[in-house]
Amino acid sequence: MTKSSNREIDFTVVIPTYNGANRLPVVLEKLLQQEKLEHLNWEIILVDNNSSDHTPEIFSEYENKCQNNCTLRYFLEKAQGISFARHRGVIESLGRFIAFVDDDNIPATDWIWQSYSFGEQHPTAGAWSGQIHADFEVNPPENFEIIQGFLAIREHGDQPFIFRASNLVLPPGASLVVRQQAWCESVPQILSLIGRTGKSFVAGEDTEALLYIHKAGWEIWYNPTMHVNHQIPYWRIEEKYLLSLAISCGLCTFQLRLVNTKFWQIPFIFARTFLGNLYRVIYAYIKYKGNFKNNLIPHFQLKFYLANMMSPFYTLNLYLWKIINRYGVHRYRG
Repeated sequence: MTKSSNREIDFTVVIPTYNGANRLPVVLEKLLQQEKLEHLNWEIILVDNNSSDHTPEIFSEYENKCQNNCTLRYFLEKAQGISFARHRGVIESLGRFIAFVDDDNIPATDWIWQSYSFGEQHPTAGAWSGQIHADFEVNPPENFEIIQGFLAIREHGDQPFIFRASNLVLPPGASLVVRQQAWCESVPQILSLIGRTGKSFVAGEDTEALLYIHKAGWEIWYNPTMHVNHQIPYWRIEEKYLLSLAISCGLCTFQLRLVNTKFWQIPFIFARTFLGNLYRVIYAYIKYKGNFKNNLIPHFQLKFYLANMMSPFYTLNLYLWKIINRYGVHRYRG
């Protein structure tokens, strides 16, 4: 393993991967083709999240391809889940700015430079993200642009702006850049949401981390000069996967709102979440006359609204189980 020297590192790229050996070479090649970095010291950190393929061999193949001002390092993170992998990358990072690039994200050749420049020009920005374009393996369904944001496809125009974190309008973790200071001072080591893994059905881990950064007073920005192509395989636009995604994204809503909610506000947030989405469910049934079976996009929206509506009860049940497991079991044993 190549160790970084004691020099100051300007920029770190963290690549969390799980069985991504076939995808990683494309990403690494594009990173090694980055432009305008002659005067930057930067590093790439590959975080292997328990892969069973030949990911370590890919690291060995590319370890010596980095130029003098760049190093490639490898770490195995045994705690399963994207939030654990990203957090491990932050812990091992030496850069002032840290970028999260998934193993299916192909950055433009000036992506690092545009990311670094934006961070330098916006000292109050704790995190920032750019345009994420879809590279579909097969053509998506009709009107797919309505829900494409759930697949981390983001094209918000050519003007920068600050995201409305209070309304949970935030960028995805893929292709996100954070200021190391903002993350390390704000984000808990263990998030409540760990992502969609074998042990968890609920998404929202990216948003939770950003909410903590926002809560600490940092701004979350959209930088339109950063471009990434997101490779989307055929199975990610199939009905079974999309409906599952809608539910997992909806169930985390109430739990995310609690991050920036005072205790006395909880009943109001509970009512707003439940009643607001109950209205959306009723409206959807009236609009589509209950015909969702052969209409994927409205079906996705319905599942999302229903999961949003149930998210307060899901969160309450989750906390009750935590309390029972923490205190109840010990009492019975006593």
